[in-house]
Amino acid sequence: MKKLVILVMSFMLLTLFAGASFGEEIRIDGSTTVLPIAQKGAEVFMKKNPNIKVYVSGSGSGTGIKALIDGTTDIATSSREAKEKEIDSAKNKNIVLTGHKIALDGIVPVVHPSMNIKDLTLEQLRDIYNGKITSWKELGGPNRPISVVSRDTSSGTYEVWEEKVLKGDKVRADALLVASNGQAVQTVAKNKYAIGYIGIGYLDKTVKPLMVNGKTASPKTVRDGSWPVARPLFMYTNGKPAGNIAKFIDFMLSKEGQKVVNEVKYVSIN
Repeated sequence: MKKLVILVMSFMLLTLFAGASFGEEIRIDGSTTVLPIAQKGAEVFMKKNPNIKVYVSGSGSGTGIKALIDGTTDIATSSREAKEKEIDSAKNKNIVLTGHKIALDGIVPVVHPSMNIKDLTLEQLRDIYNGKITSWKELGGPNRPISVVSRDTSSGTYEVWEEKVLKGDKVRADALLVASNGQAVQTVAKNKYAIGYIGIGYLDKTVKPLMVNGKTASPKTVRDGSWPVARPLFMYTNGKPAGNIAKFIDFMLSKEGQKVVNEVKYVSIN
């Protein structure tokens, strides 16, 4: 009888410890712009907290916020602020969308490395994307049509571009819409006459960043506001975070977490 009691107690203890080791999870979903920050942050965080598993995906800012409202994610990453209709939708489900600014970003127009254009004005970018300018020749480049690459309308990056560059204009009808920053980079890298826009953290040697209004995108110009297409990046929670969710948000805002932001080529908030 004693052996049976000991076996039962041992099983209960093993079950308890297993739950403590493998039952703690944080789910993160949302912006593809914030994705590299969230992925690297999760990697470092899990090394410090091996009992907590962090699962990260990037389905877009709007989708991430909807997932938080629906209760299918714990943290929604977003490259824009939550909209009024999202806040109202959340309230209807007793969710309080609470934003935590974890980084800064500059949206950078990019072209193929062979393109001989270096600098464009905001007005020229607007006219490229609304269809008023259709040839690189109008900008001092080759006599070839401009292939416009844009993000889909559910993207936070698109919404900031629409606000700050297009200023309410619609993207030309023949623009190629892509679902992520990574796809924008790949598309422009393969087309000598394409133009696209991406978060600063996605810049690499396969594309050429353009200056805008004589300014170069850099941590300094993003931080001081002189880069004209700068924005904050957010992690949203339901109300004031608690437990492991609070622990992760606090980590991202810590010195070590902000170091992660810089390591993935975004701009720390300090």
